[in-house]
Amino acid sequence: MIAIRGATTINNDDIHEIKKISIELFEKMLVDNNILVNDIVCLLISTTSDVKSFYPARAIREKGYNLPLYSSLEPEISNSLEKCIRYMLLTDTDIKKEEVKHIYLNKAKNLRKNLAVINIALDGPAGGGKSTIAKILSKDLNILYLDTGAMYRAVALKSLNLGIETLNEKQVLTFIDNVNLEIKYIDGKQHTFLDEKDVSDDIRRPEMSMAASNISKHKCVRLKMVDMQRKIASKMSCVLDGRDIGSYVIPNADYKFFITAESKVRAKRRFDELTQKGFDIDFNNLLKEIEERDFNDKNRDFAPLKKANDAIEIDTSYLSIEEVVNKIKSYIK
Repeated sequence: MIAIRGATTINNDDIHEIKKISIELFEKMLVDNNILVNDIVCLLISTTSDVKSFYPARAIREKGYNLPLYSSLEPEISNSLEKCIRYMLLTDTDIKKEEVKHIYLNKAKNLRKNLAVINIALDGPAGGGKSTIAKILSKDLNILYLDTGAMYRAVALKSLNLGIETLNEKQVLTFIDNVNLEIKYIDGKQHTFLDEKDVSDDIRRPEMSMAASNISKHKCVRLKMVDMQRKIASKMSCVLDGRDIGSYVIPNADYKFFITAESKVRAKRRFDELTQKGFDIDFNNLLKEIEERDFNDKNRDFAPLKKANDAIEIDTSYLSIEEVVNKIKSYIK
């Protein structure tokens, strides 16, 4: 028998809020662990004494879930978490103990920081500073940085290595399902492996930017990458940056930010970065490429560049990296 733990909190001792949050926690425990109601042996529920308006067990029963329920009131303990609902779900399925996902939501995340997974989504156009900011945040917050752009660049590199035009979706379909792509963390940094070779430097060549933009238009590519990204983010706390992280990849991310800047400012940043690496780059051509990428990203049919409705927008045009990072951290508790 496997025990799956869960906990959440409410803001107010309100009937409707208790109902909503009780069901939210229960259903997330089921979905994230791929468990059916019939697989449950019993559900043990406890609440702190300040949850008085409604019983979570009743909320689950009223929702139509028919399973053994046991409910109790926790003793009052000084300095304990307030307005807390806890679950212990016992199941008799073949789920492996190391694959169990314990669920801690809202303020209850602080109960088990080693178990709670926190995701931060940074979206925005190319050159806004997302990657730099994400790396600093991951270091400051001691969580991983998942460079989603590197994944698309690797797929574009695979296409070019095969002699396939990145805009030709029919040809891209011939390899995308079996692409051998791995993300590994070595000495705290993300390394991208393609066909078991570390291509972390190869995918940063100037021509890979447009190739990645082109290949990311294809639905087959995005579905493959999104599936990989969701699996990684579900297992570990991380910062993710891209075009549609908060709006599509991880719509339930704990924190969402939309990082942008004027196109000329973004082009200048990219120009300085590439010239420092020894590349001979024409600024006007780079600006044109930036604007073309913006158009491609905003107008692709599937999962376009879009600011999530609940994302906080930050214009970095006239802010230093430190100012942007501090601004973002001011929102993260």
